[in-house]
Amino acid sequence: MTTTREFRLRTGTDRFTPKDLIELSRPGAGAANADGDLVLVAVSKYSFAEKKNRKSIFIAPLESSVQPLEVPLANGGEAFWLDSRTVGHVVADDDSKVSNLYAISVEFTTENLNVTPEPPVLLGKFPTASPSSFRYAAKAGVLVFADNVYEDGDLTKVRENDKEWQERGNTALVYDETYERHWDTWTAPKRPSLFTVKLFKGPNDKWHFGDKFFNVLNGTGHHAPVEPFGGTDDYDVSDEYIVYTTKDAELPEAWHTKQNVYIVDFTGSQKPRELTSGQQGATHNPVFNAQGDKVAWTELDKDGYESDRAKIVIYDLKKDVRFTLTQPWDRSTDGLSFSPDSAFLYLTAGDHARNKLFILPIPDTPDQSSTHPPLPPYYSIPQPLTDSGAVTAVQTLPNGRLIFSRSSLQGPNDVYIVRGLRELEADLARAKSDFKPKVAPQQITRFTEEALTGKTLRPPEDFYFEGAEGKTIHGFVIKPYGWKEGEKTKYPVLLWIHGGPQGVWDDRWSTRWNPNVFAQQGYFLVAINPTGSTTFGQELTDAIAKDWGGKPFVDLQKGWKYALDKYPEIDPDRAVAAGASWGGYAINWIQGHPEFGFNFKALVCHDGVFDATYNGFSTDELFFVSTVHFNHEWGGRPWDKEAKELLDKFNPINFVHRWSTPQLVIHGSKDYRLPETDGIGAFHALKQQDVPARLVIFPDENHWVLNHGNSLKWHYEVFRWFDLFVGKDDEDAEIVQLKD
Repeated sequence: MTTTREFRLRTGTDRFTPKDLIELSRPGAGAANADGDLVLVAVSKYSFAEKKNRKSIFIAPLESSVQPLEVPLANGGEAFWLDSRTVGHVVADDDSKVSNLYAISVEFTTENLNVTPEPPVLLGKFPTASPSSFRYAAKAGVLVFADNVYEDGDLTKVRENDKEWQERGNTALVYDETYERHWDTWTAPKRPSLFTVKLFKGPNDKWHFGDKFFNVLNGTGHHAPVEPFGGTDDYDVSDEYIVYTTKDAELPEAWHTKQNVYIVDFTGSQKPRELTSGQQGATHNPVFNAQGDKVAWTELDKDGYESDRAKIVIYDLKKDVRFTLTQPWDRSTDGLSFSPDSAFLYLTAGDHARNKLFILPIPDTPDQSSTHPPLPPYYSIPQPLTDSGAVTAVQTLPNGRLIFSRSSLQGPNDVYIVRGLRELEADLARAKSDFKPKVAPQQITRFTEEALTGKTLRPPEDFYFEGAEGKTIHGFVIKPYGWKEGEKTKYPVLLWIHGGPQGVWDDRWSTRWNPNVFAQQGYFLVAINPTGSTTFGQELTDAIAKDWGGKPFVDLQKGWKYALDKYPEIDPDRAVAAGASWGGYAINWIQGHPEFGFNFKALVCHDGVFDATYNGFSTDELFFVSTVHFNHEWGGRPWDKEAKELLDKFNPINFVHRWSTPQLVIHGSKDYRLPETDGIGAFHALKQQDVPARLVIFPDENHWVLNHGNSLKWHYEVFRWFDLFVGKDDEDAEIVQLKD
């Protein structure tokens, strides 16, 4: 006779629980004002007790001991600097379906930081409830923003067009071209564009908001920011122009990744001028220098491959010359910021599972455009300035300083400042490539320090081993709650498999897959970056193409054995594994290959590939798997000869008859990257073979679980499933589900 026990998530004042994760403050990236003495950070914090997600902005001094100021935003909205003592705040008025722009005045002295006692001043109204991604060109007195409009491009007619669309008398969506849907949204008539409106201070210090909105992309076929995730990182402003990246208007969007960079004036009175060569793949993060005469962006060579190496390109607007800087550097750049004198670039890039800050001198502009200018390493190989965590949002400041935001596996974003850049740049210029620069970032904000005090969040412990074809492969472990050096306690072990497949487990905070949350529930967590992973060089990233079920699993097997041998605290008889997206493919692939010898007692597949052939037909971004133009992942379309052979070899459904391990399947109904039928199909296959299985569907979630309540439920179901098969409280007990 078995006994029954209820499953409960492990809690305690010194444990970091799923609830703690979800209720922890979530800081965004810092943005400094023009004077470089204050930084603004948007922060949200959810409360289960109140069932409310509270939003605020924090304003923190960069050169003062005055404590940061919190400004609650009761109705949410978006905040940004208008000048060094004025914050613009745009908030939607849901009743009138417009948005209001307010000015929040800030008072700052060496002893005090506060907002003025007067209420925020209404500066003007936007004709919709959906403007976003604001950038202010102060000298020009122009506010640039993004919004979604119909084919007529007229922002003032959006509400009228919305009403007509909603009252059209049917719900049909009709398509002649892809995308018919993208990420989590069915394509509708509205598309994003960039707009400008005059906004300036008059002689009496009173703000003036213009009455005309210019759609600077109207009639071009260009859409920016680039959907579904684009924002202010897709465009920048100078005193005269906007530079932006957009999908090539002449190519089917779902089949191509090619993005072009253009420059346009503030009213769109002249046709946008293309800065890219036309021979590139995707482009990202275009930025101006302070003088407005140079633009830099990151550029991929291959159209159709979103994980190609991202190189730095500079365009000299005066000389009309474009040249590539980092051609020989085997890393992918993401964020960029010019030094104030335009002599250096500060950039971020992934390197060995960290997202580091780098410095790179800028050479003189060559006489003609070139993708391979003859540059010495000094001008083509960036030098690292940090070695831990994940650095983002680099912004150079006056007086030889910069700020960045950094998270790690031990905490979310905080703002840091680096000083002494003039001396650093001078030393680097003297020493050239032999110089290894070092900086000492100072932490400015401590958003979650108090909440995390007493929680035993552990740093990653890196390890390396020889993987497939003799390649060096990386992994890390997070040791479980209660672990102590020298003790002989055995812990259940969890293998994490990342998605992508061109992705990485790195030293970065996550509000979804957070390693310390799993370790705090008592699991010895092993995370491996197999073939296909990023930040270890492009060769390793590319090597998974046409080999989804091959080299990555040699790496996972070898890494698993390495971890079991290295850490005697692991109990190999209480092993489980989890993965999402491509990691979900890996879970399904492992199911059909017991000869791998992992000996897992339970598996979790989140939004994973069940039928790789079907995925080639059903996914939204067709360029990723197979199109008539590209064949990166599978060698062609699902019916093409090479692709069919690879799919026969590496498709999980062809090995369903070998499935035997208990599996939890989780899927979001709004996941259009990997439709929910993949999850349902896997669940049906398991049930029809009497393999213990459970299906969790989130009807309102996409590829990710974002809703706070859903996130807690997700964690509950995952830990409940693992505990059912590797829990040790009572070996004869069965788990009964608590009420939600």
